[in-house]
Amino acid sequence: MASKGKTQRRRSGGLATPNGLDSVFGVHAVKAMLERGESPHEMWVQEGDAGRRLAELIDTARSRGARLKAVPRDELDRLSQGASHQGIIAFCPPLAPASEESLWLQLRAWPHDTPPLLLILDGVTDVHNMGACLRSADAAGVHGVIMPKDRSASLNATVRKVACGAAESVPVYQVTNLARAMERLKELGVWITGTAGDADHSLFEVDFSGPTALVMGAEGKGMRRLTREACDRLVKLPMAGQVSSLNVSVAAGVCLFEVVRQRTSTL
Repeated sequence: MASKGKTQRRRSGGLATPNGLDSVFGVHAVKAMLERGESPHEMWVQEGDAGRRLAELIDTARSRGARLKAVPRDELDRLSQGASHQGIIAFCPPLAPASEESLWLQLRAWPHDTPPLLLILDGVTDVHNMGACLRSADAAGVHGVIMPKDRSASLNATVRKVACGAAESVPVYQVTNLARAMERLKELGVWITGTAGDADHSLFEVDFSGPTALVMGAEGKGMRRLTREACDRLVKLPMAGQVSSLNVSVAAGVCLFEVVRQRTSTL
């Protein structure tokens, strides 16, 4: 990649943007990126009084060598494709998931007094759902999110925006073969619970006090067959209304906070 002073630039109907970098927009996402220690190569700030409102973020980015540029709001609107940018866009290297091997290293070194909580996303390809799942995972204290290499949303700018900083704070692990990875999780003592509308047991009937991995399938199709077969047990959310299922990110939040409820009630 080119150095900061020689970063290649591309044009897309407006100002030239740095090539090969992700655009991270929104105050929460940019703040989380800076708190994580990332140094943006460049930062665009909306012309007007945004500089005063965002002075702390701007000063931090400037101290790390970021190039600052004041731009019209319509340029920020164009780049963020209508999403709420809150007057700031930072350009930084793409966020990449952690390797499968790093997952096994983390689990082998896990302290025995704190049972791990993992979230497995099988076939979640919508970037908005991915970002919302990461946000729920962060709120629930999830120790890692696992997703297959294929048929998964990438950790792009939209995911980072929707996640409100959770994409930077929650470890995301990418595995080559999800069913095989789940079998290894079980060998390491992790109980895997899949969610399915035709399950015999309710979410609220299962004990999640031990090492736990929750599996959420894609909307509509749910979990793939091999993923389902690799689960230790299946649970369903009791539905009292007319709809038959919830959005995957909403369902993930409900399931994760049932785990949180059980674990905090025993403290």
